[in-house]
Amino acid sequence: MDPDDVALALESVPLAERHQAWQRIKHANRLDVLVEMRGESRQLLLKQLDDDEIEALFSDVDAEDLLDIADSLPERLVDLAFKQMDTKQRTYYQQGAVYDEDEVGRWVDHDLLIASQTIRVAEAIKLFKRSDAPYTDVIYLVNRIGRWVGCVRIQALLNANGHEPVSSLMTEDYPFLDATTDVVKAAETLEREEYVALPVIDENHLLLGRFHSGLALEAARLELEAQQMSNAGLNEESDLFAPVKRSAATRGMWLGINLLTAFLASAFISIFEATLEQVVALAVLMPIVASMGGIAGSQTLTLIVRGLALGQITRANLSSLLNKEMKVGGLNGVFWSVIIGGVVLWWFQSPMLGVVIALAIIVNILMAALSGVLIPVILDKLKIDPALSGSVILTTVTDIAGFVAFLGLGTLLLL
Repeated sequence: MDPDDVALALESVPLAERHQAWQRIKHANRLDVLVEMRGESRQLLLKQLDDDEIEALFSDVDAEDLLDIADSLPERLVDLAFKQMDTKQRTYYQQGAVYDEDEVGRWVDHDLLIASQTIRVAEAIKLFKRSDAPYTDVIYLVNRIGRWVGCVRIQALLNANGHEPVSSLMTEDYPFLDATTDVVKAAETLEREEYVALPVIDENHLLLGRFHSGLALEAARLELEAQQMSNAGLNEESDLFAPVKRSAATRGMWLGINLLTAFLASAFISIFEATLEQVVALAVLMPIVASMGGIAGSQTLTLIVRGLALGQITRANLSSLLNKEMKVGGLNGVFWSVIIGGVVLWWFQSPMLGVVIALAIIVNILMAALSGVLIPVILDKLKIDPALSGSVILTTVTDIAGFVAFLGLGTLLLL
């Protein structure tokens, strides 16, 4: 089995049996499996290993693997692994460690063809024949101090004379990635440029390595998983069989936040207690108003969060986008208010009750459209992940707006 399949299988085993399963993995494959595991799963497994096992595990770690897992390791283990590296791997690790985990400088692959810009075609072809590096379609040229000067396609080398200087075959305006670029944006750039890999350059234009399509796919997958988990207030590094207390504490925080928002909505409902006592039908119909606003708002929120992630939403187009979403909300509000009002009229034989819920539906769907645009934009400006917090705030806003509109109109028109 591949290391990622083994890691997934291990994470599917309860903690009490996981160490026993770990012992059945060949020593030569253990580090690869550990790297593929989720952060919390990795931490829980390492706690079950003694010092000798850990030292043996990190005896052959390279810079790329250590950078990948360093954030989930205790500092003493990072130091242990670093001390066992050779000089080249230590240099690679130190270069990558200065970047955040979401910057492409931390993701670079060092298994690439690098040559001096002064070599000739025949020498470059020999270099290519000796290489078995995947995702290789170019040779990266550097000057004498390691600054990147350009790339030469392998196809161009094969069609050239052996005595020609390689620098004469460089592809003009070959794109590159700044090491501080967000890794998801780097993946999007790689897709847009239609190259197998792109060079990663630091602030001094030194070549750190390359970012290839395999890494891009991994970054995109992790981003998608993070968004899915964040919608439930969870971390993508969470272990399926994490200890009960830890899991309860993680989820309990979001339950507490949700409880506070629920009490806030209940407080607004209590203002209309007298109305509810006299018109019981309003209590029966309240969930309809809240759910319609919640669904409409979540649709807009999802659209805006995606737009923010792709960099499509700016100050220049925000007002146009808000205007469009309000029109969509108004059209849907009118359409569904007529249907819901008609159903309520038939159900309760009360024309005025039908008018009340119809108006409340329109108001709440419009509020949902407004909130679905503004809430994620404001959270993004405050450097708060809108995918993580937006849905909680949006639900609170649409619930309160729907209840106040429905019960307020009921008080005015029915009593």
